[in-house]
Amino acid sequence: MRDKNREYEVCGQCQLIFVPPLFHLDHEAEKQVYDFHQNSPEDEGYRAFLNKLLAPLAQRLPEGAEGLDFGCGPGPTIKPMLEAQGFSVQNYDIYYQPNEAALCKAYDFITCTEAIEHFSQPHQELARFDQLLNDQGFLGIMTKRPTSKEAFASWHYKNDPTHICFFSEETFQWIAQRFNYHLEFPGNDTVIMQKKAP
Repeated sequence: MRDKNREYEVCGQCQLIFVPPLFHLDHEAEKQVYDFHQNSPEDEGYRAFLNKLLAPLAQRLPEGAEGLDFGCGPGPTIKPMLEAQGFSVQNYDIYYQPNEAALCKAYDFITCTEAIEHFSQPHQELARFDQLLNDQGFLGIMTKRPTSKEAFASWHYKNDPTHICFFSEETFQWIAQRFNYHLEFPGNDTVIMQKKAP
């Protein structure tokens, strides 16, 4: 489909809805949008929002688990929230925390909250997550999911120019099968996948 700003296509294999590269923002324009985000660890509303993923994820993690918050943004909040519960967390963000060393070790869990919809190469990034996760490690994702083509046409979430990938339940089911993960949907915008034992 096409709206007044850009086109949208759907993958016939995994059902991912995506924006063709022609309509992607360049890095400078993309960062300018992110610079307007006012998320902070002191914002109780934001902490409650993140807890929709973190509460069910923390229940599944082993004591002392080590994790990576991928796409932590300008006001990293997951790190202090989970460290208060005894976990350790590294931050990574291509713009705000470009800590390449954080991508050179293995983790018990990875969080990716409101970031996966910005990926221009989602399969490549998911393969990287798979490499970074220990056996039986957890991948926790927060992103809004499209439900139908009809609803998508009027969906506010697609209007953000930095949102270029939209993952339905069918897409996450394909991902779980492709990478051999267990899959759960704790909420309508949260996903927890666990890497199966070899």
